[in-house]
Amino acid sequence: MTARTDVEQVEQANTTFYEAMERGDLDALTALWLEDEDGISCVHPGWPVLSGRAEVLRSYALIMANTEYIQFFLTDVAVSVAADTALVTCTENILSGGPAEESGELGPLVGQLVVATNVFRRTPEGWKVWSHHGSPVLTETDEEEEEEPSA
Repeated sequence: MTARTDVEQVEQANTTFYEAMERGDLDALTALWLEDEDGISCVHPGWPVLSGRAEVLRSYALIMANTEYIQFFLTDVAVSVAADTALVTCTENILSGGPAEESGELGPLVGQLVVATNVFRRTPEGWKVWSHHGSPVLTETDEEEEEEPSA
């Protein structure tokens, strides 16, 4: 059996990152981030830059506590590896559900497109997330609503 290539290992680390989010598993997500307290960063769509391990992990705890259901369908995944650093770009096709209704059923499902960049660093324990940046993809209807009529 041949050893998995760096690209395959990074692809698996990236998949594991999203699977932990889907399960709402903060412990697993925490284990995927670098231990470096000051060196990591995260930008969630519409949020300011979060810096430092504690701040980044707190943001994921808040997201998980306020999201009943989330599923990521990743498309356009591209992986580049240079020495001990890897870059993954992808489109997150996100399906999420709001808080449960009074009847106890899951709230309405909402779809969202986000383009993401995930940066990984090689460690003795494997590839770890160094930085995550997600930006929303505007749909044509969003752009049309923002355009001002010409005079």
